[in-house]
Amino acid sequence: MWTVLWFRPATMSALLFSLLLLLSTLCRLGQSMSREEKLKLRNQVVEMFDHAYSNYMDHAYPADELMPLTCRGRVRGLEPSRGDVDDALGMFSLTLIDTLDTLVLLNKTAEFEAAVRRVLKDVRLDNDVVVSVFETNIRVLGGLLGGHSMAVMLKDAGHYMQWYQDELLHMAKDLGLRLLPAFNTSSGLPYPRVNLKHGVRGPESRTGTETDTCTACAGTIILEFAALSRFTGDPVFEVHARRALNFLWEKRQRNSNLVGTTINIHSGEWVRRDSGVGAGIDSYYEYLLKAYILLGDDLFLQRFNIHYASIMKYISQPPLLLDVHIHKPLLPARTWMDSLLAFFPGLQVLKGDIRPAIETHEMLYQVTKKHNFLPEAFTTDFRVHWAQHPLRPEFAESTYFLYKATKDPYYLEVGRTVLDNLNRFARVPCGFAAMKDVRTGSHEDRMDSFFLAEMFKYLFLLFAEEEDLPFNVEDYIFTTEAHLLPLSLSTAPHAPSPPVNSTVQAASLPHLSASVKSLWSEEELDDSNFDWTCPNTRLLFPDPAFPRNLRDPIRSAVDKSCPRPALHREPGMGRPPLRAQDFMANNPDHLELLRRMGVSLIHLKDGRVQLVQHATQAVSAVAAEDGMRFMQEMMELSSQQQKEQLPPRAVQIISHPFFGRVVLTAGPAQFGTDLFKSITGVRGFVTVAEPYSGCAELSNAAFVQGRIALLQRGQCMFAEKARHIMKAGAIGGIVIDDNEGSSSDTAPLFQMAGDGRNTDDVTLPLLFLFYKEGNILLEALKEYREVEVLLSDKARDRASIFKGGDAQEEDQTSPTSATLDRSHVSTVELDESAPELAPDNEEVTPEEDVGPAIKSNPEPEQEPAVDKDSSSKSVKAMMADWQEDLEAFQQMEKDEL
Repeated sequence: MWTVLWFRPATMSALLFSLLLLLSTLCRLGQSMSREEKLKLRNQVVEMFDHAYSNYMDHAYPADELMPLTCRGRVRGLEPSRGDVDDALGMFSLTLIDTLDTLVLLNKTAEFEAAVRRVLKDVRLDNDVVVSVFETNIRVLGGLLGGHSMAVMLKDAGHYMQWYQDELLHMAKDLGLRLLPAFNTSSGLPYPRVNLKHGVRGPESRTGTETDTCTACAGTIILEFAALSRFTGDPVFEVHARRALNFLWEKRQRNSNLVGTTINIHSGEWVRRDSGVGAGIDSYYEYLLKAYILLGDDLFLQRFNIHYASIMKYISQPPLLLDVHIHKPLLPARTWMDSLLAFFPGLQVLKGDIRPAIETHEMLYQVTKKHNFLPEAFTTDFRVHWAQHPLRPEFAESTYFLYKATKDPYYLEVGRTVLDNLNRFARVPCGFAAMKDVRTGSHEDRMDSFFLAEMFKYLFLLFAEEEDLPFNVEDYIFTTEAHLLPLSLSTAPHAPSPPVNSTVQAASLPHLSASVKSLWSEEELDDSNFDWTCPNTRLLFPDPAFPRNLRDPIRSAVDKSCPRPALHREPGMGRPPLRAQDFMANNPDHLELLRRMGVSLIHLKDGRVQLVQHATQAVSAVAAEDGMRFMQEMMELSSQQQKEQLPPRAVQIISHPFFGRVVLTAGPAQFGTDLFKSITGVRGFVTVAEPYSGCAELSNAAFVQGRIALLQRGQCMFAEKARHIMKAGAIGGIVIDDNEGSSSDTAPLFQMAGDGRNTDDVTLPLLFLFYKEGNILLEALKEYREVEVLLSDKARDRASIFKGGDAQEEDQTSPTSATLDRSHVSTVELDESAPELAPDNEEVTPEEDVGPAIKSNPEPEQEPAVDKDSSSKSVKAMMADWQEDLEAFQQMEKDEL
């Protein structure tokens, strides 16, 4: 264990915890990089910037961006449309404005002064062009404000910019006023696009008809708009940005405290309900924390911490960050990650949560080394999903923040790798070209403005010494586009903060809900549910090897190799290492061997058990390596067993009063009768086995004979249960989860694996139900005593069941069954106590999905008459609840990117 000293800030200056995090005195690991080497790399960054910037100015200016392969500027309307990507281009010399404060940071003060004069002379903001509100805000408005901050700083220093009279600020206010019409919605969420000249909704604006926007698009406004309000003294910008954030907060999913990816700007309904920290959401979380740092408003920190707790509970599976569904947060929404989430380790540094930041960053670094660049999207087994790389800076950003927090020279080497790859693979005669395919090294004729605005800033800061910088960067906050806004804005005059009583704000927030208004009116925030503190990094890593110990297992997992030195075995072990194929979860000796190797069992909320290795908890380095090999073998074993993914099966209740209307989706077994090959399925009455676990010969064998046995999960292997009920004469078995509350609503279904031995002797079907679905069957048995079910590959048409019709006929009233059965992740259970395996918290990625727990036929066909008793009423109530689940699953299919 390591000790952390916690404290509560007492003053506004103490709230600037980004500064505190950057003052770590951690001992450096291994061989530190010499000052001469760092100077060489710093100068290399400057040379690369010069190459990119000069080519833009020589070949592209005043166009928005450089096309580095054809050595010309990209002018919107003259080049083939690239769709939404072109919404960043507004015929306002985007790259030059985006680069202004980079020039100052890189000590190019004369070039900065010349660039400002060019902007004031050449740039127009009243162009008749439709642009993205989000991109224009972070790149152009942020660039103007960052340039203004640098101009004021230089002017105050007394050497440069003595002629400057806030001209960039005046331009920024002009642009802000042109963006304001986008916020004229009932919700306060901005339209995604605005016409710079005509606003929205007018006949000439060619905008105002959109209904949806991304969460990041609406939630990444507050830093620039609040800075504009506080620089100018006009509160209207900050008011509108706060209103948008308040609405997003109000619309979060209240159970999971997560937000979706896309929202309807008029109704507030979530259009896409997948939630992660990457594309579509990323900078919303970033701006909540940074708004607290910049503005000092506790409300932003409260909201961020509530979101962050949910992110770490549902999305973070170190080193992975996996999207989930906001209504079913235990259910993965996709099996790949996008490159924009690479900013998140840097944000975790600001939060003070260093360990997961190190782990996720290391995973990203290994993927980068594997493919030279971080692909736009990559799978959870680190293969390319989308092969493009538009020279995104987020990985460099997190590298810089981790270096500042740890002073570990390892991150300087990471930065060197980034530099080398840019020069080797992306550098072209006219600048740097985005990668069209990281696998082939092919280029795209594109050099986005953020490459100059962000990449070179963070790389320069990574290698620069304090005396190399023209100002103290700790006095500024970085926006999502890496523009520099002074922390002194927290004390600048601004619109009243909560509690709100001013007529200006009350009039500006007519649609704010009563709940939000009441929250704002509280004099004291309830701080019992969130963390006000930040860690003192002096004590965060007492062991200099701690970061390395976190990185090593992740590196091995990505590389799929773990070099093992030829060392003598630890005397205390006295036996060969445990192999995955020999492991038995109920063997105490095996559990003790796991403990010595640093492997622990974690019981997940959905009833599964996860194997996790922490190398630092092993009894020795050799034992840790044995543990790493064991985890890799277990992953391979799991992967082999999941190669043939079986579709889910159906348990259809066909007796009174259900008559086939209730179908429970069940997990299949990889042994026994394959119901998919059965025309009629297996039909029979159910009975509870004794013992319920099925782990011994049944005492009620005479009653089980000819029936389908109900069994409880646990205590022994699935195949052993199957053999015991088969010996008793059962015609099938249903295993019911013993984890109370588990449901396929929130968890992937299992595929039950064998016990490692030949299972050809098992000739009956065995299915798995979660607790919620199994309880429906048990309650029916308790109330009606005789419950008949049909085990089959899919729900059967009731007419065929009751009238002896064609059993192969598909239930036409349940059209979702065929499509939904492939929409959710399935997990192979290797044995009763270790179904899911992952090194250092890394989950083994399932390969195929399964459907919802329950399907219903909303329009009953001919069926025997039944009494409308209380039981049938409860069935109808359950049907309504299940239908809602079905609709959510259908939406998830549409949400897949």
